Amino acid sequence: MLNIKGLVSFMILHVDMDAFYASVEELDNPQLKGCCVIVGGLSERGVVATANYEARKFGVHSAMPLFQARRNCPDAVFLSPRISRYKDVSLHIMRILGEYSPTVEPLSIDEAYVDVGGCQRLFGSAGDIALLIKQRIKEEIGLTCSLGVAPNKFLAKIASDMHKPDGLTIIKAEDVLYFIESLPVRKVPGVGNKTEDKLRLMGINTLGDVRKYDEKRLIKKLGSFGKRLSEFSQGVDRSVVVPDSETKSVSAEETLARNTADKEILKKIIMMQADKISRELRMLGKKGRTITIKIKDSDFRQITRSVTLREATQASAMIAGEALRLIDQQQMPRKTRLIGVTVSNLKDASEAVQLDIFENARLRDLHQKKLDDAVDEIKERFGKDAITRASFKDPG
Repeated sequence: MLNIKGLVSFMILHVDMDAFYASVEELDNPQLKGCCVIVGGLSERGVVATANYEARKFGVHSAMPLFQARRNCPDAVFLSPRISRYKDVSLHIMRILGEYSPTVEPLSIDEAYVDVGGCQRLFGSAGDIALLIKQRIKEEIGLTCSLGVAPNKFLAKIASDMHKPDGLTIIKAEDVLYFIESLPVRKVPGVGNKTEDKLRLMGINTLGDVRKYDEKRLIKKLGSFGKRLSEFSQGVDRSVVVPDSETKSVSAEETLARNTADKEILKKIIMMQADKISRELRMLGKKGRTITIKIKDSDFRQITRSVTLREATQASAMIAGEALRLIDQQQMPRKTRLIGVTVSNLKDASEAVQLDIFENARLRDLHQKKLDDAVDEIKERFGKDAITRASFKDPG
């Protein structure tokens, strides 16, 4: 194992999905292939969440106002985000990563660190594991990702961005100091526009420049980040990959296209949200006891109402039923702009169910679980739209 000023042989992977939201939309609708696809809020106040690489050629990027994206790329297909769908895909990705290491740190819905130290005997080198991950995600999901492999987190993250899309960049320990010598400081995590401007005034443009700069002066000008930047310039990052903390809750919410006072519309949305939450709970192997509804009105006032069950559930009918009761009890003098459901107070689904006087309710819950599992299997085999609960459909 080669050591250079605290470096260890490369064991950290940074996995970054390519144009994730837009790529999922292309996956679900192959007719979008080759088109400029922009995902984001569709109102005049909306911003771009993700643009595919075709749209990026026209200067469209994340956080750009939608009106500007339309001006840059008027022929693009503009889509509203489907967060629940993206979360389903993300869970599949994270499960794949977890098969190659117990130490996975999700950073967001579409990127994660993986510490593969100690996993080489099972799967080969860090580079071999990176290739296996790319292959699994491509074959099982149909998406591409870019990976960086390096001795530490900050270098792995920089590496993953170097050859997008569908890239793989490996920075070996013996190459680190050469690599960072000419690395622009703007590429360093934590260096924003203001810090970059300040560093430029100090005559610092690369990490190689940082390494030549007096550390005490750097700390005086930049505070604690100066110390961290100095360590980066030596190729050192002391942060470790922290496995994802246990899931505390599962939720779904929707900002309505138009504010509404119609409770029947809200109830239909709640039932769909309950179905999504139920499916995610089953994927996580969890049940929950506390069900909460969240309502934000047209004046942006927010209320929450909760109920805690005697026994935990993951059944969509139970979650929907309790959420619907909560909304029925709620006075709503103003129109609603956002509605959401959360299930919390989670436990492992495998834990024994306590027998009590509510035995019939427990049996109904088990029956519902079998129905939900059957629905999951049909959707997995034939697509997410292959089956829909009748209560979700408009009458007529």
